[in-house]
Amino acid sequence: MFRTSCFSLPFYGTLTAAAIFSAATPHAAIGAEKPRSPLSQHAPPVPKTHKNPVKTEQILVTGVSRSSVLRRPAGQTTYSSDRSNFANQVGQSVADMVVTIPGVSFTQGNGPRDTNISIRGSGDRQSWGLKNIQVLEDGFPMTQPDGTARADLIDPHAYQGVDVFEGPASTLYGNYAINGAINFRTRKGADIHGLELGSDFGSFGMFNNYATLGFGNRHYDLMIFGSDVRGNGFIANSRYNTSTENMRLRVNLTSSDRLILKFVNNVTDAFLPARLSLNQYRANPYQQGCTNASSAAAGCASVNLLVNGRYGTKVAMSPEEAGLGRFDRRTVVGLRWEHDFNSHTIWRNQFTYDQRHIDQPTSPMAYVGPYNSYNVSSDITNHAQLAGRALETFAGVNFDYLDFGSQTYNIMPLGDATRGAMNSESYGHQWNLGARFQEDWHFAPDWHIVAGLGGTYSDIGATETLYGYSATASTQRVITANRFYFNLAPEGALIYTPSKDWTLHTRVGTAYGTPSSSNLFITPQGEYGNNTQLKSQTSVGIDLGADWHPSSTISIQATGFYEFYKNELVSQSAGVNTVGSYTFNAPASEHRGVVLGVEWKPLPKMLPGGRVKLSYTYDNQIYTNYTEVLSNSTLSRSFSRKGHYIPGVIPNFLNARFLYDQPDGLLEGLGGYAEVTWRDSYWLDNANRLEAPGYALLNLEIHYDPPARFGWAHRLHWYFEVQNVANQTYIAGATNISDKLQANGQQAGATTLMNSTGSIYAGSPRAYFGGVRIRF
Repeated sequence: MFRTSCFSLPFYGTLTAAAIFSAATPHAAIGAEKPRSPLSQHAPPVPKTHKNPVKTEQILVTGVSRSSVLRRPAGQTTYSSDRSNFANQVGQSVADMVVTIPGVSFTQGNGPRDTNISIRGSGDRQSWGLKNIQVLEDGFPMTQPDGTARADLIDPHAYQGVDVFEGPASTLYGNYAINGAINFRTRKGADIHGLELGSDFGSFGMFNNYATLGFGNRHYDLMIFGSDVRGNGFIANSRYNTSTENMRLRVNLTSSDRLILKFVNNVTDAFLPARLSLNQYRANPYQQGCTNASSAAAGCASVNLLVNGRYGTKVAMSPEEAGLGRFDRRTVVGLRWEHDFNSHTIWRNQFTYDQRHIDQPTSPMAYVGPYNSYNVSSDITNHAQLAGRALETFAGVNFDYLDFGSQTYNIMPLGDATRGAMNSESYGHQWNLGARFQEDWHFAPDWHIVAGLGGTYSDIGATETLYGYSATASTQRVITANRFYFNLAPEGALIYTPSKDWTLHTRVGTAYGTPSSSNLFITPQGEYGNNTQLKSQTSVGIDLGADWHPSSTISIQATGFYEFYKNELVSQSAGVNTVGSYTFNAPASEHRGVVLGVEWKPLPKMLPGGRVKLSYTYDNQIYTNYTEVLSNSTLSRSFSRKGHYIPGVIPNFLNARFLYDQPDGLLEGLGGYAEVTWRDSYWLDNANRLEAPGYALLNLEIHYDPPARFGWAHRLHWYFEVQNVANQTYIAGATNISDKLQANGQQAGATTLMNSTGSIYAGSPRAYFGGVRIRF
């Protein structure tokens, strides 16, 4: 179930974490168990009908750890999804974890688990990775200093839940939190209390074996997870094999000191089809009969490779012939020390090492290189009183550093992504030094106000060497970038809780995101070159929301948002046979919309196990000041994009689940759901000439957890599901494309743009999956 939280937790007198949580828990719409206290991983959930205005009484509870996992942004709309939403299904990717969260959408990236998660449209327009958000796991950063995060690391079987902080969030999360932040929470060893073994299997040769080991008590908590998933994919050249290991260990050294050790490792071995034009997609969405470019069927994509790997003649090859794919490794190690100075003050110090090593022949070029990053942070949280009312003060500093060296090579038409001559090489760094501060004052029984300020100084330095070849000579061209950015992010929020049934909140948040080094060296022509004029993007966002719990059977939460952007960084593809997407600044743009979540038990007496869950997002994003220059071989023209929709943003996204779990009787433990997901059509280009069509999908799931009275059988869980029941053909991911200037000086229409390649991946046809899990 998903839930929301719009402010952080107060602290009074000598409260421990459990007392804080039970005495003054923030409201949680869309009824579910409350989010864990930011001061305790072990605080028990509060009943979902619990809602109290803030009290000033003092409470003393002893014997509960005060370990803090992650600070929740005060006043910010926060949704969470817990394990009950995704543990009973196949759980192929992070999409299964967030599909029920309002304000969140997703598209298909480059690889089976490379899902592009988007908060209020933040990443819909990207071809890969998680962009414009900060990603954490158990409070450890999973976004590198250049803003890069990927979902390949995430096997949903390892997780207890996910928290999504929506809207500008740079005050607390710094650079790149332009649309918010996400924290993934792994399972606790004490909850597992033993060994779990599981297997998933299904269509297109998918097979996932996984194991989870967990133990814990008040002195320590250990969780170890490992999985290996493989499959053939439903598109030509999309077979894959991905392994993931995940571990978290908490040790209470003393009553005041805790150590948390985190380890994640992922190896992605995935072959990659080429993205299609809209015409190719309509002719052959799954790229059948495309193994050989010379005898390919209609609608097949190909890449043009230099015969000698250096210059001259090119030959078209299919992705399978060329050996396109992603063969990457990611390793993250983190250590956090938490110290309680007293019952009022917690100090946290954290270090994270993150290595991303890529080998990606994803186009006519192969990208190779390590990206090593280091993150150090220290923060302190103090609970006191001001004028007899609770005051929480938070302050922290952080420093992260990325050191990289990467090369690109021309791919030769010899198969297995054989490398030819080096096309370019880049060496450089990026570091961010930041500080953040926030005050949360409960100035009246039903009110509290939040004010904060964060800032980051960023240094990006890189040198790129471009190599050119001919029959008689080789050339080199060096491009150097050394950019410095300083950004501030103030915020303020006001929360009013007039009764246990209502919470009203408003917030003004700000955020920023600097370009990354990779943005600085690809020109609008899709070639390597100088693009170093890019500025930081900044935003100011206003949220106004309400949570309403009229009864124990229904919860409703709605938030309206209006965000003003300056120099928004937007990326577009120049085609499949270019080196990649290019990035530009749109001087001014606006994002506005509504996020709605509902959970309802329509017949609590007749069908106590029945529920309806609905999440809906309306996201309207437009340019308010942007002039684009288009060129052909003879002329250039400027076109105003003012009032045009920003391409790649899904304007309407709806998920509705109709669930039933039998609570007692002979069929206790039997349950399932029917799910409908609808996405609206959306534009693919700045001129709004070409749309990606929308779609609606129906999924069905049934599962069985035998009750405890069945003895050993209680340890067994099984499920079966059907995805895309109606076998719809739909677009799972489409990146933005460039508009074109025709010879007569007019912009090309949809008929021409339908042939622009490098954009579309089809979604899965009807698929069947099942699985079994047993506990020891």
